[in-house]
Amino acid sequence: MAKGDKFYFENFAATTELSKKAALYLVECLENYNPENIETMLKNMHEIEHSADKKKHEMNEALAKAFVTPVDREDLDMLSHNLDQVTDKIEEILQKFYIYNIQSVDPAVIEFAKKLVKSCELLCELMGEFENFKRSKKIHSIIVSLNDVEEECDNLYLTSIRELTKDRTDVLKVVSYVKIYDCFESCADACEHASECVGAVIMKNT
Repeated sequence: MAKGDKFYFENFAATTELSKKAALYLVECLENYNPENIETMLKNMHEIEHSADKKKHEMNEALAKAFVTPVDREDLDMLSHNLDQVTDKIEEILQKFYIYNIQSVDPAVIEFAKKLVKSCELLCELMGEFENFKRSKKIHSIIVSLNDVEEECDNLYLTSIRELTKDRTDVLKVVSYVKIYDCFESCADACEHASECVGAVIMKNT
């Protein structure tokens, strides 16, 4: 592999590390939730998201200048976009707590956030293997594990929404939490989609 090619894989690895950082911070915020601190939480989360955006911009600049890339530049651009989406969607979850003025956190929300941490950890592991995708023996199993976590998130989404509808006295809470769980589900899907993109790129280039 050419020396300059390492940039792309290092960029992806750094991007997923930021996603994991955002997911861990989300868990921290929810486990110690205080609505009076929500603006500070959002500020800190946005700093992480902004750092991830910088990685995406660096990738865009490199692709614009590159003559030869380790895989098709369109594939690198697609993967960069999908990895960036994960951090964006984690930030969006916290934004929903602000928008809907959530005063307390349901336990299932924390459980969901911890599953997102697991997904991000697997994405980090996947990106660590991606540079050597032609020789790696682990990539397939990591992608399968990400699919498994996404299925767990699907099940948690269904049971959480069902529990919400049992409390029909607080319609505002139900509506607000449905929107929040939708964001969690969208983030879990984004993690799975990013891993599937890796699989597609590998299949195309081997």
